[in-house]
Amino acid sequence: MSSVFRKILVTCALPYANGSIHIGHMLEHIQADIWVRYHRMRGHEVWFVSADDAHGTAIMLKAQDLEISPNKLIKNIRIEHQIDFSNFKISHDNYYSTHSLENLYLSRKIFTCLNEKGLIKEKKIFQLYDTVKKIFLPDRFIKGTCPICKSKNQYGDNCEICSATYEPTDLINPISVISGKKPILKNTKHLYFDLPSFTNMLKKWIHSGVLEESVIKKTEEWFKVGLKLWAISRDAPYFGFKIPNYPNKYFYVWLDAPIGYISAFKNLCFKSKKLNFNELWNQNSNYELYHFIGKDIIYFHTLFWPAILEAVSFRQPSGIFVHGHLTMNGLKLSKSRGALIKASDWIQYFDSDSLRYYYASKLSNKTHDIEINLEDFIQKINSDIVNKLVNLAARNASFINKYFNGYLSDKLSNIKLYKYFVNTSSSIEDFFENREFSFIVKESMRLLDVANQYINEKKPWKIKRTEENIRELQNICTMGINLFRIIMIFLKPIVPDLAIKTESFLISKLTWDGIKKPLLSHQINKFFPLYKRIDVEKMFEFMNICR
Repeated sequence: MSSVFRKILVTCALPYANGSIHIGHMLEHIQADIWVRYHRMRGHEVWFVSADDAHGTAIMLKAQDLEISPNKLIKNIRIEHQIDFSNFKISHDNYYSTHSLENLYLSRKIFTCLNEKGLIKEKKIFQLYDTVKKIFLPDRFIKGTCPICKSKNQYGDNCEICSATYEPTDLINPISVISGKKPILKNTKHLYFDLPSFTNMLKKWIHSGVLEESVIKKTEEWFKVGLKLWAISRDAPYFGFKIPNYPNKYFYVWLDAPIGYISAFKNLCFKSKKLNFNELWNQNSNYELYHFIGKDIIYFHTLFWPAILEAVSFRQPSGIFVHGHLTMNGLKLSKSRGALIKASDWIQYFDSDSLRYYYASKLSNKTHDIEINLEDFIQKINSDIVNKLVNLAARNASFINKYFNGYLSDKLSNIKLYKYFVNTSSSIEDFFENREFSFIVKESMRLLDVANQYINEKKPWKIKRTEENIRELQNICTMGINLFRIIMIFLKPIVPDLAIKTESFLISKLTWDGIKKPLLSHQINKFFPLYKRIDVEKMFEFMNICR
């Protein structure tokens, strides 16, 4: 166990409740889950929450298309999302919804507090209006040419090419996504949060150690152009929470969605009975709070969210961990762009550990995009997990099972080599803490090469089974099993299914404390296949359904 006990809350950005979970969503949840599982292995108190982002025009329109109520839609989608996350072994303590009593209560409480402090401003504005559908258009239902970089087919709130943020009315040649017609400008009144008044506080906060350098640089770009009032209301018709005392006005999804982090934890407090809500969310809390997000929502989490928390005297995040987009053949996988691979499709062809391992092999604490290549994926899984990792266990277990009734010897054949493996745990710990998962995979594979080379040099298959040599054979194979065990401890947060099978095979839990103490004079189970090689034909079948 680590010397300093830590209490940690981890969140992931909230998947939108109008469609299926895809493997782009899964990148973030797997990244967070690996980090969470590691810290749980170290004996810390870790809580992991997320929720469906269940409000907005898109959900209202999707429900209309399906001829069901929005409530029915989000209920069905949440069940589907929970199944998907469970299939990939995402260990949420609570997966909730922003359409909840807790979120309604907190959203109204926070809004009232902001209003009483004079931080809510009313503005009459012109907004794009679809005359065919008779609806004011949300940012994501408008597309046009970016006013900054002139990239075409960009959304009404920000550009995916240059990351600029702007007003929908700034778009060049805007078109309604709903009707395909050019919208008109129509007068309306909206409520705004006074974000500019927090400029000095935010400039100080982003340099307090909570952000990586690249994220700081990105956030500073918005300070250069000046922070703007932040719209927090939407006109009816809309699916969401009504704003008290403002008829036909609803909270914009980007107000109540991040509050969903708080409400998901509040609901968890109710379920667990041993958690104290105020202990975590007060400004002097000794809990750590971390948000895992994609780089497309940096603005919301490094400016708007900390300003809201500061305004209502809630604690600030301890860190915001930002990852890049998932791409395939250089193209961003995006539900809104119609390019995605559903998690439910993936799991029909490949196991969850394979995707978790492949992502881990590419993940760092940088915001670089991650390219998924199916041929590279199959080669990496078959080479790393089957040929190197599982093979190390198989080749040594065969002798232990056959000649020693499954019993490991009472000593290792090379204490110095074992200690060398143990000593690598300090660098592995640093890699986990800093989310440098690709380095964990690389170091584990390097150690596997060392372990397999050691077995190759000792050639247990050539040792004659004489009374004189049989003891040496047992020591060598015990050594091989223990080196495999250390690497599996390192990889346990990454490949939890393989870890469970390994624990069954070794008849021993894989614990971080167990790294320093080898398994000796211990009986293991008869070896069974721990992992199945991926067939190339499966890749082609899978590629066909993705077209």
